[in-house]
Amino acid sequence: MLFMLSSMNIGGVEKSFLSLLTEIPKEKYDITLLLLEKKGGFLEYIPDWVKVEEASWFHSVKPVIMQPPQQTIKDYVKNKQYLKVPGFIFSYYISKYLNNRHFYYKQIFKSIPPHENTYDVAISYQGSTDIIDYYIAHKVKAPKKISWVHFDISKHQVNKRLYTKLYKRFNQIYVVSKEAKRRLIEQIPTAKIKAETFMNIVPANLINEMAKETIKFDETYKGIKIVTVGRLSKEKGQDMAIKVLSRLRKAGYDVRWYCIGDGNNRKEYERLIRDYGLKNDFWLLGSTPNPYPFISNADIYVQTSRHEGYCLTLAEAKCLLKPIITTNFTGAYEQVKDGYNGFIVDCSEDELYKKLKYLIENPLQRKIFIENLKTNDVNSTFKTQKLSI
Repeated sequence: MLFMLSSMNIGGVEKSFLSLLTEIPKEKYDITLLLLEKKGGFLEYIPDWVKVEEASWFHSVKPVIMQPPQQTIKDYVKNKQYLKVPGFIFSYYISKYLNNRHFYYKQIFKSIPPHENTYDVAISYQGSTDIIDYYIAHKVKAPKKISWVHFDISKHQVNKRLYTKLYKRFNQIYVVSKEAKRRLIEQIPTAKIKAETFMNIVPANLINEMAKETIKFDETYKGIKIVTVGRLSKEKGQDMAIKVLSRLRKAGYDVRWYCIGDGNNRKEYERLIRDYGLKNDFWLLGSTPNPYPFISNADIYVQTSRHEGYCLTLAEAKCLLKPIITTNFTGAYEQVKDGYNGFIVDCSEDELYKKLKYLIENPLQRKIFIENLKTNDVNSTFKTQKLSI
């Protein structure tokens, strides 16, 4: 069985892959993990019975995909690869004209050899990532191929004609929530006959055990601690959290907010924190492979995401019995029963502020949420036969 991801950076997709591995019996399955780049904070957590490979061809393809086409043409000329120029120019413009990137990827992958091994099952675990789906679809030999979609496809710039063609080569498309599946089918109707909801595995016992790790977490502070976990990016909405905390502090509430995660927006958020005078109250703690002790020590867990596919961190906060406030992204209602074990709010600063203010002022409501979360049924089991041929 082959799984393919871009890397093992600390993120939700990578974490869900590690959780999946805990449910796969190693004595029954021969697993290979193919990474575009063999790097990331979760790399050391891959069990030794999993073979890890790096896509040796990716270093030649990466600049072509990442940089402007003019630069690619200059590089071909500089390296005296003149014969590549006409084909590249033609495929780029025909793809743009027809709005079908399949022509573009066909040209890029022209010189990439097929994978040397044959597998029973090949899984694009970072589904709807063009380069990974294309490689599994066209360069890997396997009688069963699966694309595993972890996000709301309607919120990303996905080339519909490319995926209409690619999905013909996949046997199944797993999507991590019912709502994300519905939106996938809206965007790519031909996916309907192959799409199936497959929620992420949440290893509750492991999460609770890891939460016992001793950490230094602002021990002297006695006010309300709010924790959010997620990559520092626009889609995760930490900018709203900073503004909400400013309003709470101005209203006189003794509260601090801690964000676990790192990302491209860190400098922007550091500037916002300074602008709002929150240097001592809004903490960017960076990424860690084990955020569970921080969640466990929080009074309230808040998810500020503008969009998600399933949101694994929300499921983890439920495992750790934290009062939850989450924005209304795709799949939120599949995890939280609004008013029973948490609050679901519109994705706005005002709504987040109102519900946080209410939970801070009402410790009894927090206790009710905690009690109701104790009856939570997490998706902690996995039927491996779903991956079998």
